[in-house]
Amino acid sequence: QTREQETPPDFFYFSDFERHNAEIAAFHLDRILDFRRVPPVAGRLVNMTSEIRDVTRDKKLWRTFFISPANNVCFYGECSYYCSTEHALCGKPDQIEGSLAAFLPDLNLAKRKTWRNPWRRSYHKRKKAEWEVDPDYCDEVKQTPPYDRGTRLLDIMDMTIFDFLMGNMDRHHYETFEKFGNDTFIIHLDNGRGFGKHSHDELSILVPLSQCCRVKKSTYLRLQLLAKEEYQLSSLMEESLLRDRLSPILIQPHLLAMDRRLRLVLQVLAGCIEKEGYNNVVEEDLSGDTATHRGPGHR
Repeated sequence: QTREQETPPDFFYFSDFERHNAEIAAFHLDRILDFRRVPPVAGRLVNMTSEIRDVTRDKKLWRTFFISPANNVCFYGECSYYCSTEHALCGKPDQIEGSLAAFLPDLNLAKRKTWRNPWRRSYHKRKKAEWEVDPDYCDEVKQTPPYDRGTRLLDIMDMTIFDFLMGNMDRHHYETFEKFGNDTFIIHLDNGRGFGKHSHDELSILVPLSQCCRVKKSTYLRLQLLAKEEYQLSSLMEESLLRDRLSPILIQPHLLAMDRRLRLVLQVLAGCIEKEGYNNVVEEDLSGDTATHRGPGHR
């Protein structure tokens, strides 16, 4: 997709494109929200011939390279989905944009645990998930480990807000570092299906927040700050993204959509506070959680 193209309206979320610029923008958004749970991601222009094909020792990968009818260098790699000639990545003629992410520690050093997201979508064209039909679904989640203690449920709320601002509907699983058990944080991995539509706000992404009515105080204060004109989310994102080599990463409508969605998040939280009371919605951060006093420009 080009920067200007939106996800076609008839596409299901599981058929959406994976966008390299969404991975880059997600890293910057995560920092501005002060979650800092996305491994560093940067955009690069890659020469597919000299920097991939001619240096790889992976024969299976090498065999997937070909020259297209338009005389561009293409490859499709080895993977479970979409690795076929019809879904190849093609350069112009062999230059291609990509997002490069910092490796997490090797699994031998730091094992990760994969968790099914309680608000996972059905990934079926006709079926609905339980949370979509049961308005009291969160009550059940709150009684189920690991969401019955610690910050895990609040971390899910952080991830929900993060995904809503990006328009990412594809958060079916999440990962944590196994070593820390339940006293850990969620790693915000795999954000390529964010920023697909700027003209539509997918309110279903916010259901965990509206059902649970819980948020960390640091997150709530940060959202209020980013809604102020002098710290406006769109302006901070635009300034931050200018540093990337593939700038512009997002077109203006996507930046403005984040401001609009931020107001919607604050509206949901205002409704929760009105219904349940501030102290029952906004929870004090546990010691060691993200400090609440750092400004949005802190690096």
